[in-house]
Amino acid sequence: MTDLEGRTVLITGTGSGIGFACAEGFVADGATVYGADIRADRLEALEALGAVALEVDVSRDAEVKAFVQKAKIETGRVDVLFNNAGMSYGSRIEDLPEGEFEEMFAVHLFGAIFAMRAALPIMRAAGYGRVINTISRGAEADRDVAYAAAKSALWAAGRVAARETADTDILVNSLIPGPTNTPIWGRDMSHLQPASAVYPTVRLMATLPAGGARGQAYFWEKRYPLFLNTIPDGATTDYWDERTREMFARKR
Repeated sequence: MTDLEGRTVLITGTGSGIGFACAEGFVADGATVYGADIRADRLEALEALGAVALEVDVSRDAEVKAFVQKAKIETGRVDVLFNNAGMSYGSRIEDLPEGEFEEMFAVHLFGAIFAMRAALPIMRAAGYGRVINTISRGAEADRDVAYAAAKSALWAAGRVAARETADTDILVNSLIPGPTNTPIWGRDMSHLQPASAVYPTVRLMATLPAGGARGQAYFWEKRYPLFLNTIPDGATTDYWDERTREMFARKR
């Protein structure tokens, strides 16, 4: 038996990368996993893991609500919600194509809000829940306006949710995966950590004990003080890459 045995875990953006790796980890730990992804062609591999796979566009409230309700109806519970769906473009403000900024918020922020709105009442009724929202150190970097703004907003929304559920055993926290080799880059980034390296932190957050941290950000199994590490004035454009290399060196 593990502390995840019999738990119902919901993960968005589960078709590849971090979501897929974490679905695999949760299934191995005995949880019942419901995975959502917008790409129907990625669901078969997810089902092969032993997860329940559903085609879901997280920017659509009705689809997210149906995803959460299906898990509740079929298992009687929603113990862990992992809002992981994400994307990235990298356009400058002056070059932003019409709709790109809005799409980034729809996926990263609205999708997480829709899921929390559907799942939190279920968790509150059960007296238990763990919510993990994937954010990024990109929120504190002076790059990619849509991505940085969406992740900053999700961090703020998660802190509000943590405060609003402070009278319960529902713990809402944010995940910073760290530089990870996933399809979000659009190319192989084999020098970065594999997606499976993120699962220990996700597992830690999903199994926090009663009275555990709420409204915090976790990075490599430790709390991370977001927005205390912004790029200083006068720094070169390589500053963030240098910081990443330093952090990897310390981790290893």
